[in-house]
Amino acid sequence: MQRMIHQNGVALDYESIALIIGVTGVSGSGLAETLSFADTPGGPWKVYGVARRPCPEWLVKLHVNYIQCDVTKTDETNSKLSPLSDITHIFYVSWNGSEDVELNTLMFKNILDSVIPNSPNLKHVALQTGIKHYLSSTSQQHDSPFYENLPRLKQEIFYHHLEDLVFETAARKNILTWSIHRPAMIFGFSPCSLMNAVSTLCVYAAICKHENRPLVYTGSETSWTCLRHAVDSDLLAEHFVWAATNPKAINQIFNVNNGDVFKWKHLWKVLAQQFDLEVVGYEGKELVLLADLMKDKDSVWDEIVMRNNLVSTKLRDIAAFWFVIMCFRARRL
Repeated sequence: MQRMIHQNGVALDYESIALIIGVTGVSGSGLAETLSFADTPGGPWKVYGVARRPCPEWLVKLHVNYIQCDVTKTDETNSKLSPLSDITHIFYVSWNGSEDVELNTLMFKNILDSVIPNSPNLKHVALQTGIKHYLSSTSQQHDSPFYENLPRLKQEIFYHHLEDLVFETAARKNILTWSIHRPAMIFGFSPCSLMNAVSTLCVYAAICKHENRPLVYTGSETSWTCLRHAVDSDLLAEHFVWAATNPKAINQIFNVNNGDVFKWKHLWKVLAQQFDLEVVGYEGKELVLLADLMKDKDSVWDEIVMRNNLVSTKLRDIAAFWFVIMCFRARRL
């Protein structure tokens, strides 16, 4: 069936009401788009979306009921979200950009405390964490492959606290179901995501093209040659919906990835071909931080946006160079 956006000025009787926390991120925007389709399970869906920034232009077309809110602030969160009395599903795909356990826990708690007492029809809470659940900054980490039932590592990460909030909430509200999603690196669309390798690398390639420079790989030999896995944001969104609407999936934890693997050495050629660039792969030279190469390129990006009549974005918002640096220096799992 061809998927069509179901809102066209027509009043609908919604079957499900979603609240997406982090709707402008790579996971949240993919989920908002998936929920806008007429044939999405559990639909028709009405969607509320929450993020800190003003509503971006590209999100308007998805007919999201946008709520600008800083969920680190308890009073603001309660003021803006407690009036929502029709929520049936919470999708929490946000974080504050740091590993701060107390702050990230507060954000999720603010959401639950504001919504649950006021939404009597709430059915499901979905939480996104990630593969860092299995990793450690020390040598004491799980050996791959990673399974969802592996015990927690003896380290304090905010993922554990968020999961505990889910379990405690479900125990208090016994009709509430939950799902926890641990995606691999997420590939998808979002011009304002904290962790979007695709948009960041495309920005890097566009700048190389603009300046007639080759596409130089700036990572380590290990990251260049080892196998990696990722998940497409559309597939991740479908997984969220499946877990939220299929009785056989309730109250479970899931690793989520595409099911195949890739190497940066192969993907680098694909990226270069898309921008018609010369490829310079790993050559054994001293590592260069991509952020250092791009630190003075704000005006270059502004010119690219203007020349190509692109949606207005700033380099600092659309490119997460720190995240690509982390990917390019990742150790073999």
